[in-house]
Amino acid sequence: METETSRVGHVFGARIICLAAVALAFLNSSARTGANTEGAQAQGASSLTPRKLIALTFDDGPRPYVLVGRKSEEGGPAPGLLDLLDREKVKATFFVLGFRLADAANDYCRKIDVGINCREAVEEEHRRGHEIENHTYGHGPFSRMKERYGEEWTLNDIDRASRIIQSVTGERPRYVRPPDWDIWPELRERIEARGYSVMMKSIGKTKEPPAREDVDTQDYIFTNLPESKLPIETLRKYVLERLEQRERKGVYTHILVFHELPLSTTALGTLIPELKQHGYQFLLLRDYMKVVAPAPK
Repeated sequence: METETSRVGHVFGARIICLAAVALAFLNSSARTGANTEGAQAQGASSLTPRKLIALTFDDGPRPYVLVGRKSEEGGPAPGLLDLLDREKVKATFFVLGFRLADAANDYCRKIDVGINCREAVEEEHRRGHEIENHTYGHGPFSRMKERYGEEWTLNDIDRASRIIQSVTGERPRYVRPPDWDIWPELRERIEARGYSVMMKSIGKTKEPPAREDVDTQDYIFTNLPESKLPIETLRKYVLERLEQRERKGVYTHILVFHELPLSTTALGTLIPELKQHGYQFLLLRDYMKVVAPAPK
């Protein structure tokens, strides 16, 4: 038979056990909450780290001797742009001129004969997984073409380029880069009404969103520098300085505009690995745009 003292002892002991269980549960819960908080903080810190992206683009092609390489002035092999991109596992976007893909351009394309014509060069670009976009058919500045032939002619010149590009790739171009970025708001609206996106740099009254604006490398200027001015190194430094300027403004996504030039190919042999070391990833323009300018839902 239980005494009053033993009953009190049993009750007290039970309460102690219950309190201990509650305390243990509280500690476990706090530990889990703390771990979750730390995880959330770490995830938040990671999400604040800017994603560094580059869409590498080339204008004014195709130039077969640049794309597949040729003998240098010293007689040795000069690097081909397509092989360089393959080696670096980089996919690029080529804004090509429609007239170069016509049969009538074969002699023009073979001024420096490397065994393929311009159309075959674009076929090779496409086969290797690069993106082919529209730089118009004849490369006429829009303002001059409007004065000569009217605005409708300019629109038809863009569509003409798209048709011949599609005959090679099977895909209608979705981006148009005006020659010399020569355009005005009304024409841009008409081009975009036809289903294109217009690529522009911030120039004059045109102010593009930083992630969408073309970053002009001005390689076409540096290619005319004498060797004493070290054009390759000058181009490399210029590109890095432009990106550093944008980074200081918090911009870590860039559309780089080069041209199919031997100088650019040589400079990119150093620039691409260097930019990778700085944490940059290279995307096709269409994939880059999905990240920085996704379509509204």
